[in-house]
Amino acid sequence: MDGTAVEGVPVTAAETAVETIQREMTVFARRARASAGRMHPELSLVSYTLLGHLEERGGCRATDLAAHYALDKSTVSRQVAALEQAGLVERRLDPEDHRVQVLHLTEAGQEILAQVTQSRRAAFRERLADWPEADLVRFAAYLGRYNAGTPAGSADD
Repeated sequence: MDGTAVEGVPVTAAETAVETIQREMTVFARRARASAGRMHPELSLVSYTLLGHLEERGGCRATDLAAHYALDKSTVSRQVAALEQAGLVERRLDPEDHRVQVLHLTEAGQEILAQVTQSRRAAFRERLADWPEADLVRFAAYLGRYNAGTPAGSADD
């Protein structure tokens, strides 16, 4: 124990570290939301995330997006409608099941996603430019390990 007490209960170094991680991850999430708007005014962090998922999967149904991110279908529906209206996403009939519509990026959606991805990569490279390679490798491994530990869209996110 590090001897620090909260309301008279001793706090371990691990508990203090977990609190610091939670606080810093919250700062990271706020920064990501703010930077998304600066990188492309039409694209919120949520929009960028949905476009990235569609690109990664080669398209998917809106219900699959809702399930993956543990969101209400109406929330996803509003987001998708905004992306469609902006010309970034289109619906296509599933070639195997013509009753199902699959969301795909349009050419404009692909271009904007590529621009934002390139801008984000540049921002990360700039922010991490003075980090030693060993620290970058460790940090990448820790983030991968953290993200592999909990399914995306869980209540812990």
